[in-house]
Amino acid sequence: MPTIDPNIMRAIAVMHALRLYAKAHIIPNRAYTPAAMMRDASEITGKKFKARDYIGAADAIKAKLDIERDAIL
Repeated sequence: MPTIDPNIMRAIAVMHALRLYAKAHIIPNRAYTPAAMMRDASEITGKKFKARDYIGAADAIKAKLDIERDAIL
């Protein structure tokens, strides 16, 4: 059975958590504060984001994941 890179799983989790918070202001767990999610998004993508640009950060993570997926395939 193939294994999934933990960094990819983290990126997917942060991406979905950012979208959830942006749309419904729901925090998935205590560790996923808006500041922590944005810090993780910056760390994952290597980009800086405006303070409340949750959708922009999620889109940047999605773009990075798409590029990595295309490189594998």
